[in-house]
Amino acid sequence: MTRKPTYWAVIGVLALTLPLSESFAADAKPQFSPNVAANIGKGAPKKLLWGDTHQHSGWSGDAGAFGAKLSPEDAVRFARGEEIVSSTGQAARLDRPLDFIVIADHSDGMGLIQEMRAGNPIVMNDPIGKRWTEMMKAGGKEGLQAATEMIDAQSNNKLPDFVKNKEMGMAVWQKNTAIQEKYNEPGRFTTLIGYEWTSNYGGGDNLHRNVIFRDGKDKADAMVPYTTFDSENVEDLWKWMHTWEEKTGGKVLAIPHNGNLSNGRMFALTDLFGNPMTRAYAEARTRWEPLYEVTQIKGDSETHATLSPNDEFANFERWDKVNLNGVPKKDGQLQYEYARQALKNGMLMESRLGANPFKYGMIGSTDSHTGLSTPAENNYFSKHAGVEPKADRWSLSKHSTTGWQYQASGYAAVWAQDNTRGAIWDALKTKEVYGTTGSRIAVRVFGGFDFSASDVQRADFADVGYAKGVPMGGELKAAAKGQAPVLMIQAAKDPVGGNLDRVQVIKGWLDAKGAVQEKIYDVAWSGQRKAGKDGKLPSVGNTVNVKEATWSNSIGAPALEAVWRDPSFDPALKAFYYVRVIEIPTPRWTAYDAKRYGVTMGPEVPMIVTERAYTSPIWYNP
Repeated sequence: MTRKPTYWAVIGVLALTLPLSESFAADAKPQFSPNVAANIGKGAPKKLLWGDTHQHSGWSGDAGAFGAKLSPEDAVRFARGEEIVSSTGQAARLDRPLDFIVIADHSDGMGLIQEMRAGNPIVMNDPIGKRWTEMMKAGGKEGLQAATEMIDAQSNNKLPDFVKNKEMGMAVWQKNTAIQEKYNEPGRFTTLIGYEWTSNYGGGDNLHRNVIFRDGKDKADAMVPYTTFDSENVEDLWKWMHTWEEKTGGKVLAIPHNGNLSNGRMFALTDLFGNPMTRAYAEARTRWEPLYEVTQIKGDSETHATLSPNDEFANFERWDKVNLNGVPKKDGQLQYEYARQALKNGMLMESRLGANPFKYGMIGSTDSHTGLSTPAENNYFSKHAGVEPKADRWSLSKHSTTGWQYQASGYAAVWAQDNTRGAIWDALKTKEVYGTTGSRIAVRVFGGFDFSASDVQRADFADVGYAKGVPMGGELKAAAKGQAPVLMIQAAKDPVGGNLDRVQVIKGWLDAKGAVQEKIYDVAWSGQRKAGKDGKLPSVGNTVNVKEATWSNSIGAPALEAVWRDPSFDPALKAFYYVRVIEIPTPRWTAYDAKRYGVTMGPEVPMIVTERAYTSPIWYNP
């Protein structure tokens, strides 16, 4: 077992270590304070920021149709820490405000419900628009029928022409970007401007992307957001992004939605139409899509037990039966839906094409359609307004799933130089980011060849990491003779969450025969446990009192660290390494609901969760 430091020492290193520089601009006088801009090493992140890159307000057509009333402004105010009254009249607030937010309302029909309620002539002059509006005003069964028809039409790309009106779309977009400008406070709270492009190709195969701008309203308003009315092919979205950058001089990226509802399309080794992948396609994908949303409310997409049979933590919050429209999966599709297999297949395609299409960093976000970013288990406000907290939400069905199957997840954690649009976007682009399932676990990882065992305990841990190696999201080049990649890792618990069970390194590589492989290494853990003959650590234990929805931090560790050297390294083979941090068991949102509402749920309903963090990989490319 690797020795653990004191909890607050690690928190100090993770959150407060400042990268210093001995060189200063020629015309600048060195300052005493290391926080003065002239003293800070250029590009060296010093802050851990928490945010959500996938939050919907009632301006998303599906959210509004199912009762979401909160506007983008309400959603931003909530993320900033203000108390908001939810769509169902319940007071809601975060105990710890976020640092940044992306209100990623669907570009298809953005603001449509609000325009219907306002009687916009573009809507009312269309027979279908008028009928839907009157049904929604009537409420009850008629309102629900209108919502169902609208959702079905959107899922099958059969919305009427008034929904596609670009004049109305641009007017709504400009209202949205004005809200984002109003609440953006550099250094304190950041609103990144964005939207969700919503391809459901093939009848519900989820290929959604969240499009996020680095710049402000002046550039974001230059073009109406791209919709699936224009195209459901992601290559056309990339062309739109290229055109926007050429026109504005700004920067934009896209983040794929977790792929577990894509029925094998998200990470297929072909283009959308089944044609063999080309190098141009691979290069475009890695150019425009640096990150993948590995966890969110609609399940976790790190890996699957059938893909990683030796991974004891693989069977976690899985949605693995159908696509977004309830179409069952076919044999062989799962391998093209999960992050770990995609990372492995990316190396495989690079060996064939000379470019890696799946060189993704990893984040989490909510995909909440309530306007409330609430992935904490004890403050979970559900996927959409129809199932906001109430006694029976665990048993209600949608998307061919039952309410209890929704996961309270996730967050995007970003190592940035400052809390500004530019700094956060740059961190997303360079992949110095990670995702969690809702717990605010602090993790920092560096990879190199020259780290010593004592480096991880240094007060200038981060400076050493940048000086001797690369951070998560980085790449290591060919190793010298006798060298092997070394990961330097620090992890600390969420200050109000569960202790840590263990830290793991997940390695994937392309072997000498061209086959993809994976292996999981436990590199730091709590207590005095020792691996058994099968190489597995004994369980950390379980202190959860399900009936009372409580637990004890009498097991686990507040912080863990490791300096780990790959024991089976072959310098000729491509590889990647990412870190997974596992918490001790804690109560799931279903346990909190059972306690609050005094309900008894079925034996199939999980009451305990092991929260976790997934870092962006570090690649070795000889």
